[in-house]
Amino acid sequence: MELGYLPNPAAPVRYNELVLWRKIVDRNPLFVTLTDKLAAKVYIRDACPGIAMPETLWCGRDAADIPPGLLTGGVVVKANHGCAMNIFISEGGPDRAAVVRKARCWQRKGYGRRHGEWAYWPIVPAVFVEEMLTLSGGITATDIKVHVCSGVISHVWVEDKHAKLSVLFDRQANPLPGRDPDYPDEDQALPVNARLLDHVRQAISIAPGIAGDLDYIRIDFLVTDDRLYVGEITVYSAAGYGTWTNPAIAAEIERLWRLEQSAFLRRPHRGAVHLYAEALRARCRGDSRYR
Repeated sequence: MELGYLPNPAAPVRYNELVLWRKIVDRNPLFVTLTDKLAAKVYIRDACPGIAMPETLWCGRDAADIPPGLLTGGVVVKANHGCAMNIFISEGGPDRAAVVRKARCWQRKGYGRRHGEWAYWPIVPAVFVEEMLTLSGGITATDIKVHVCSGVISHVWVEDKHAKLSVLFDRQANPLPGRDPDYPDEDQALPVNARLLDHVRQAISIAPGIAGDLDYIRIDFLVTDDRLYVGEITVYSAAGYGTWTNPAIAAEIERLWRLEQSAFLRRPHRGAVHLYAEALRARCRGDSRYR
């Protein structure tokens, strides 16, 4: 098993169990909106008007319809219905035929079934072209990922994907010990400087407004030399398999993740599902994490 223990998704306590419970039980329709990369942009804009996001230059169902002038460089071709579906266009390459072939392959392929990430399944596949940002890798960072539980930040995960370095922060932007799942070794510690701290503090101020009252969500930002951009929203962080070298990180999410704030426990149910929901509510009331 990937996590080294048998999870209990019916009565989740540990972080990975909580994400598994979400995948199996909490079919919140909003998760589909947040997982769809195009729909999420509209959601983010409505939640935080004026927020900086990479500009969408074109979207459609068939990559063959992309205006030729857009594929000369400085853009990213993406699919809206999955992760790691990106083609970076630079100096005219890859060529248009390769882009169309790859994008059509994405659209024939579903996403999220292997790990049970059901929110991807209803998304109508589309292709879009987005401006390519010049990220501040090697200088500041490339990504800032803010984990939020019911409006409270648990921690901030910062990466420099160019330099393969990372650092963790608490909700007050104080560095935390340990590394993230991608760059876990101690020699992969990202140096902290004033510019990085400014970006982290800004992300901390913005993320709760996007997260709203969701029981748990991750808001992802992209970092350029002079500006912070909201990238996307992640419903199933690392598909629920994420680990940290500092166990306090998972413990803090577990403390803050209030299942009674989930869509599943906020709505009425019938029959056996009603009995399960009532038992889970009672457990939440009796668990010190939920007092």
